Amino acid sequence: MRSSIARALDGLTRGELSVLDALVVAGQTTDSELVAIVHAEPGYVAAVLDRLRGLALAWDSPEGLRPLSGISDALIGGRDAGVSGLRPCSSTPRPREEIVAAVAALPDGARRMLDHVVAEGGTAKSGSARIGLSPDDAETPAELLIALRLLVPGGSLLPGLLVVPGEVGLALRGGRTTTEPVDVVPEVASAERPSRLTLSAAAGAATDVVRRVELLLEWWGHRPAAALRTTGLGVRELKATAAHLQVGESEAALVVEVAGEAGLLGTRADADGNQVWVPTAEFDRWRALPTAERWSRLARAWLASPRLPSLVGERGPDQKPWNALTPELSAAGMPEAKAMALAALAELPEGHGLAAGTGLPSLVARLAWERPRRPRTRPDLVAWAVAEAAVLGITGAETLAPYARPLLAGEDPAPALAELLPPPVDHVLVQADLTAVAPGPLEPDLARQLQQVADVESHGAATVYRFTADSVRRALDAGWTAAELHAFVLAASRTPIPQPLSYLIDDVVRSFGRLRVGVASSFVRSEDEAALAALENHQKAAGLGLLRIAPTVLVSTVPIDVLLPRLRELGAAPVVEGPDGVVRVGAAEALRARTPRTREVADTARAAARQSAQVAAAVTALRDGDEAARNRPASASVAGGGVLSALRDAIERRGIVLIGFTDNQGVVAERAIRPLSVEGGQLTARDADAEPDDLDAERRYAVHRISRVVPTGT
Repeated sequence: MRSSIARALDGLTRGELSVLDALVVAGQTTDSELVAIVHAEPGYVAAVLDRLRGLALAWDSPEGLRPLSGISDALIGGRDAGVSGLRPCSSTPRPREEIVAAVAALPDGARRMLDHVVAEGGTAKSGSARIGLSPDDAETPAELLIALRLLVPGGSLLPGLLVVPGEVGLALRGGRTTTEPVDVVPEVASAERPSRLTLSAAAGAATDVVRRVELLLEWWGHRPAAALRTTGLGVRELKATAAHLQVGESEAALVVEVAGEAGLLGTRADADGNQVWVPTAEFDRWRALPTAERWSRLARAWLASPRLPSLVGERGPDQKPWNALTPELSAAGMPEAKAMALAALAELPEGHGLAAGTGLPSLVARLAWERPRRPRTRPDLVAWAVAEAAVLGITGAETLAPYARPLLAGEDPAPALAELLPPPVDHVLVQADLTAVAPGPLEPDLARQLQQVADVESHGAATVYRFTADSVRRALDAGWTAAELHAFVLAASRTPIPQPLSYLIDDVVRSFGRLRVGVASSFVRSEDEAALAALENHQKAAGLGLLRIAPTVLVSTVPIDVLLPRLRELGAAPVVEGPDGVVRVGAAEALRARTPRTREVADTARAAARQSAQVAAAVTALRDGDEAARNRPASASVAGGGVLSALRDAIERRGIVLIGFTDNQGVVAERAIRPLSVEGGQLTARDADAEPDDLDAERRYAVHRISRVVPTGT
């Protein structure tokens, strides 16, 4: 029942919570009386009450309007006050006029004490103050407030504390629960942006992220990235990825995470049995799609993902850096933060985006009003969502892109984006300086072929490729012939082929295959005796164990898979020779992993219907579960899948539990704690026997390391 109430409350705005809080403060009341104490327009209060009734959070009893059982504990419990900071009214409250008169007659010291207690949540320690005195016998401000019933003992629920009754708080605030209106929605600070700037920035980022995902996975298909024992991606691998993609490490982490969430990336064992990251079979189908459809797959995967790539490189509670693709690097509230942040941007006037400096803080304030019970990490989640959306091309110049609106509505954004992208071109312009300029986005097949024979020098509206000896040698290693290279550049270029490029290809082809490597452990054969002599006497070839066994043959003590790349590092261009003397060249088969099941992007309408069904089911079960919750044994042990629910239950009731957990050395230990919050796979808790002012008593535990939770009944 507690968890059902908590879920229902989590979906309320600050205004709706304030109306419900006022109902808790007032206790049993009527609609008109409640309207009188809520600092809001009467029509707003009436509409909120209808919604609260529909959610069964408020109901009409024969004696009057009242909150559902359990709401008071959920909003106001222990030392914590509710939204307004007021406590519930007494069962037999005094008339307001009597309270106002008593407050007006207070000495300055007593009045300041009363105002301070109300401002701090309505509770104070009783200390040495005596209870049961008449006002004339009171010797201290606290005793006077107690004698006048402006402070009352907290009873068994709050032993040793004094409480300001709700009617006193209302009287101090002029008959209302709050001093400020609760129906004022914070505005998002915005500024106008030129539409051309917005579209250019957004569409450019969208095409860039598609290109980078393809470039990354093509690379990892031939050079897999080592996976950590936790299946994450190591720091060195991330640095290498950032250098390969020519972006910062944070952006590289986002590209890697989005590729994983889209089902394009997975793990498999390499030849040595170690786990490595490689593309999945789905990658081959994905890259055959048009650019807009490929972006749509990535954007929808990101929107539904709970992953936190912006945390990569930061240090966790154990002071170890977070790694990309680590399973624990996620937060359940991230998809909601993304959806709500983008929805707020969609509500801005057309052509407007977040104002510089003030836009992001105002957006955080807006979402805090819409979901005030969400975690304390909301400012970070919103900031990360906005930054990641810009990298992915969902926004441009802090403004929501037009094609992103179908994405938020659960529709396919590909058609809208396709209208903005220039059509792919089927040619390049080869220059005399050995560069080729692509005057637009290239057709996928042409782009892949060009990347085999030339290096990307710069990106932008016109991508520049450069032909080098290494790039031509790379094509020959992949199985291209001299004739095929000449034919390809001739067919791809709209400009005449300059002589320097033809000479470059011919020069590399002449030296290619001059050395031939075979298995002896390995051997090197060449008709060019001078080339063999130069290799044999090379100062960096000592570790290869080369030995001349014939004028045209060298043998090596290292295997062929080591010898071949070492010779290339020395500047040679060897090819592999088979047992029959035939040269073996060809593209290495790209590695693939099994495509994992991907998280489906929920349609907004279906998600709303599903949420309504869940709330309706929770409402039906609330009263039925009340008796079962009271009869549940307090000492029951919870393990496995019930750990999270048991921890959240303890947080709601502010209870103490005994947990069994595995520490970093693999030792299983037990500890009595008071859970405070569960966020991002981490439990924050205090030691049960710690003093309230002990700041070092707060600790964090990885939820997946907790094996069982045993409520202690305290």
